Amino acid sequence: MTSPRIKARMLAAAALLGSTAALLAPAAAADAHGRRAQGGDVVSAEQVADLTAAEVSGLLQGQIDSSEVRYGVTAYRVVYRTTNSSGAPTTASQLVALPRSTAHRLTTVSWLHGTTVYRKDVGSEDPASDDRLAALLLASTGRAVSAPDYVGLGEGEGFHPYGDPRATVAASVDGLRATRTLTHRKGRELERKVQVSGFSQGGPAAMLVGRALQDQGADRYFRLGALAPVSGPFDLSAFETAAADDRIEKSGLYLAYFVTAWNKAYGLYRSPGEAFRAPYDQKVEGLFDGNHTTEQLVTELPSTARDLFTEDFLDKIRHPSGVLKDRLRPMDNTCDWRPDVPVNIFHGRGDKDVDFSHAGYCSSQLTRHGAVNRVTDVGDYEHSESMRQALPRIIRFFDAPARNH
Repeated sequence: MTSPRIKARMLAAAALLGSTAALLAPAAAADAHGRRAQGGDVVSAEQVADLTAAEVSGLLQGQIDSSEVRYGVTAYRVVYRTTNSSGAPTTASQLVALPRSTAHRLTTVSWLHGTTVYRKDVGSEDPASDDRLAALLLASTGRAVSAPDYVGLGEGEGFHPYGDPRATVAASVDGLRATRTLTHRKGRELERKVQVSGFSQGGPAAMLVGRALQDQGADRYFRLGALAPVSGPFDLSAFETAAADDRIEKSGLYLAYFVTAWNKAYGLYRSPGEAFRAPYDQKVEGLFDGNHTTEQLVTELPSTARDLFTEDFLDKIRHPSGVLKDRLRPMDNTCDWRPDVPVNIFHGRGDKDVDFSHAGYCSSQLTRHGAVNRVTDVGDYEHSESMRQALPRIIRFFDAPARNH
């Protein structure tokens, strides 16, 4: 997790739910002038950074190895059209980072962030966030970077349907479309192949988006180029069980975000008192509205699941049935397919939030389908540090032309 945030990052991911055609079709709605709007249409674009290579290196100093920095970067906050978890038109925001290079055609990267409870703790809004730094680093290598905030975060409309695969894929693919439009307006073009990476929740999200680009025809232009997920909870059922048993860091906060979001989307309980102990049942849903910071959540709620949840509800997490079981199943299988591109799964063996075993779980699913993949142990580092350690390795992996083209 990004220091001091809760980047619980669990999955945003799962196999596509509902109609594939509905999921992958561009959002369509009438704009203010009565024209037919489409998913990926740019609503607004505002420059938020214009940095030399030295300035990018300076921002990364003490945070992430800057030895791969080659160019300065110009970054924009872009609001664009997409769809929410029900498939209805909405808007989302993202950070688009472009290198200050002379290249006309740019390699495209989709960077997918981990769990974020406060809507301003995203790359498009917070200059100090790990996701802003990740996008700047990736762009400084000569790549165009699309870093979506997801639906309901940043300047996007509505609430964040945390972990909903339909909204995650839509916001990410529509974010790529918006990035292509903005890049074209700047007199440049994007390569068709997309290198997809993401941290924690963004790990399974990367696998979802990769599958949508390769197998489901998510976009007429973009194609999958490579996959590099980092520290992802690819076995969500096991992750939530570990949270219910207080076997991970900040288990209460992780689980509360998951439960309140999924209750909005899928209906896990009839009243908060079924899931949460008093007095937290009276305030927990309001705290996860996207407008409260992690620090506020830590102050208001216990960190352990046993102190926050009723024992009966924790048993339901440990032994899911009904709608919870149905919704968890596809999210345990985001790696259960065969990518036709290089795949490198990055993880740190010292991760106390998402156990290292999740990397092996993903690799095993890929291997069963005959997909060539590897697991890279970045070292004995905790959750957020594993991302910082992985990023330079991801760049070198993406740079390997013999494997990636």
